[in-house]
Amino acid sequence: MNTKPKSNQMPVGSVQCDNTTLNLLKANDFVAKAIREKLPHLLVVNICSSPGSGKTTLLQETGRRLGKELNLAVLVGDPETERDAVRLKEAGLNALQIVTGGMCHIEAQMILQALDHINLEGTDILFIENVGNLLCPSAFDLGEDARVTLLASTEGDDKPKKYPRMFLTSELMLVSKADLLPYVPFSVEAAAKDAREVNPDLEVIPISTLKGDGLDEWCEWLKKQLAKKRGG
Repeated sequence: MNTKPKSNQMPVGSVQCDNTTLNLLKANDFVAKAIREKLPHLLVVNICSSPGSGKTTLLQETGRRLGKELNLAVLVGDPETERDAVRLKEAGLNALQIVTGGMCHIEAQMILQALDHINLEGTDILFIENVGNLLCPSAFDLGEDARVTLLASTEGDDKPKKYPRMFLTSELMLVSKADLLPYVPFSVEAAAKDAREVNPDLEVIPISTLKGDGLDEWCEWLKKQLAKKRGG
């Protein structure tokens, strides 16, 4: 699994001058390392996207499809309200809301604190549903084993080059709301090309939680990552 801190990964063509800049993310990376040590047998997946791209709906459907096979838990980040955690609990998932109080991202110390308030005994996969934002969350390692970014067909296919760091630090890009592709000016091929110019190793799966397209592939991807984490 990739254990390189997300904060250290820079887009192609950029230069980080350590001798002239203060890396304010080092403390976050230290806590992220502690989270990995605390959860050696769980697969931790950080789900990122813009607001409204379908993260919560995807997790609801993931719970329905994998809930009888694997034990799943979710830490949900939002600036306010517990609405998403309520939705996930209603879908049968073990979920806990992290209210950031207006902050545009989750930080590792929030995850570490939340671990004291959620029962993860027997859990196979812990999802972190990050705050809807393609910018700020990209720099914060949350101790995850994999980062997954949703790019909705309604957002436009130019986002990988506009927000390169998010796609650089992700292992998988899910093109969500794929059922709308016939009706919107979005090219999966163009988005995938731009994303892979930023990150050649990035996997891409178009999905529709409404129609079910790509969800079997998504679930298989998760099971494969879990097996890798456990050395299988």
